[in-house]
Amino acid sequence: MIYRFASFKQVARALACLLPLICYSSGLTDKNHDVASSAAGVTMHATHVLGFEGMSKNASGNLSIQGNALRFQKSESAAAQISIGAIQDVLVGQEDKQVGGKTMALGRAATPFGGGRVIGLFSHKKYDTVTIEYLDQNGGFHGAIFQLNKGQAQVLQNELAAKGAHVTNLIDQPAKQSAQEDKNESK
Repeated sequence: MIYRFASFKQVARALACLLPLICYSSGLTDKNHDVASSAAGVTMHATHVLGFEGMSKNASGNLSIQGNALRFQKSESAAAQISIGAIQDVLVGQEDKQVGGKTMALGRAATPFGGGRVIGLFSHKKYDTVTIEYLDQNGGFHGAIFQLNKGQAQVLQNELAAKGAHVTNLIDQPAKQSAQEDKNESK
């Protein structure tokens, strides 16, 4: 039997093709690692962007549904909570941000032959945002914004709707609006 060894170039090409696939697939397996479901409700790691009284901006902590309350608690500190019945709407959005900072930006600029664009494709992290509109005890209208890992916002919205929070379905509204616009344009 004759064994033929692969050249260094062939091995390097194979690794270059497989490396992005391996990195991407490892990110998929760890997708919902921050969601814990228990008999008391849903608990997930979140960043409080702004809105809850007594909580600092960009604070990290746990967002949970406990009984009839939505609760945000930083580690080992007092929790802020609102009644689920006081929630007027829960809006879900998706955003992405570039990660890597100045080092990644310099690497993109220094990569020859347009390779920086390829690096830019992999240097973004997607996340969900949840905006909760609610009334306080005096009837004042407030809003709170939270940043969650991708895929968790819809879970939170569905859980709040199941517990009795008012949630408007924004998916149907653009379809109705475009149908109305079509009627106006045909006249």
